[in-house]
Formats: sequence, C-alpha cells, structure tokens
Amino acid sequence: MKSKSFERIDKRKFDEIRPMKAKVGVVPNADGSALFQFGETVAIAAVYGPKKMHPQHLQNPEKGTLRCNYSMMSFSVAERIRPGPTRRSTEISKIIQWALEPVLLIEKYSNTVIDVHINILQANASTRCAAINAAAMALAHAGIPMKDIVSSVSIGKLDKQLVVDINKYEEDWEDGEGATDIPMSFTGSGEITHIQLDGKISIEELKEAIELGRKAVKKIYEVQKKALKEVINCENGNEQTN
Repeated sequence: MKSKSFERIDKRKFDEIRPMKAKVGVVPNADGSALFQFGETVAIAAVYGPKKMHPQHLQNPEKGTLRCNYSMMSFSVAERIRPGPTRRSTEISKIIQWALEPVLLIEKYSNTVIDVHINILQANASTRCAAINAAAMALAHAGIPMKDIVSSVSIGKLDKQLVVDINKYEEDWEDGEGATDIPMSFTGSGEITHIQLDGKISIEELKEAIELGRKAVKKIYEVQKKALKEVINCENGNEQTN
C-alpha cells in the first residue's frame, strides 16, 4: 500500500518507529519499574507485589490478580489536564491489564494482587502502547513469572497509507474517511494479546496492518530485551563485587 507521493510530517518512512528509549529500575522503592519512550511520548511503570489482596472478598483462590492503573500527568500535554481518574484512563487501565494477562504465570500467587501503576510523563500519541511496553518490562524486572514479553505499537491509516507508530498530528489526521488508529500488542513469538480499532478500514487493510504491527514490534521487543539484560548484568556485577 505504499504511496509514491505520500510523505509523513516528520519525514519518517511508513514503517519507521520514532526513536525509542527504554530503561529498567527507574523507581527505587518499587518491586520492579521501567521507562519506555516513543519520540516525545514517555511512560513510566512501577510494580508492587505480589501482596495480599484487600478487601478479602476480592481474593482469587486460584491465582493472583493483575491490577493496572494508567494516568496522564497534568503536565504531560500542552494544555494541562485535571488530575485524577477519568473514563478514558479507566478504560486504558483495563486494556493494559488484558494485553498483559495472557503472558503472566501467576497461578501460584493465589489470593494476592500485583499492582502496576503507569504514568505518562509526556504525551505525543501512542500513550497506551508506550504504557504497555513499560509495564511489561516492569513486571519482568519485578520477577513476575512470564511466558514472554509483550510489545505494543499503533498503526494508523493516512491518505489510504498504513503507517507505523503514529504521532499526535497523524492521530488527528482526517481525510474523507476520518482518522484511523489501531493500537495492537504482541508477544515476542508474534501472538496478538490486544488489538483495537478506531476508524474505518477494510478487512484486507486490517490484515495488512496486523502484519505491519507484527514486524514493527520485533524492533520494540529488542529494545525492551536489551534494557532488561543491561539491568540484570549490572545487578549480577554488583553481587559479584559485594
């Protein structure tokens, strides 16, 4: 679907992700934490637990419970937003939970809860994808057993062209069909754990978008894996020194 005349506002190729940054261990008092950045979108995640679930009637005797809390800092966008939960933040919190649950092995943590708090420090679109990437790394850093790491990216459709990792300008794009945004998450082996569709797209375009996303998250996965390896090597080095 590549258009010869198509050009993105920031000169990226249609399948190019914005510069990425990932770091693990950014919140010292958390059990696990991580930062993930797409361009000007920055997310920090902190994990606390597993710990006893309260109140008791919410406990699950068969496995632990994952509880996610997504929020945007009031200074994360140009126009300050009111702090506190909103309908959007509540919805995205559940989406993050659903995207991550398929890879978690928390059967042995019955009656406990794992809390994941994600804050968006800067926002320039794709905040839920950055949040999922940071949360997955933070869970791994906390030592929560996982089958795989989850990586997330957004695919947009601009002027009939599918593009990877949309920015705010592209997110607000409107042509004859309106803006189209498709956030999606995959495991390292390529299995989908989450997909959403906002806008209009044909079945064939959706299939193409999924394959484009699957290829893109391989690059994100490598960035996440590198950051986790660096902190593990650093911690092992400190243990040997001590």
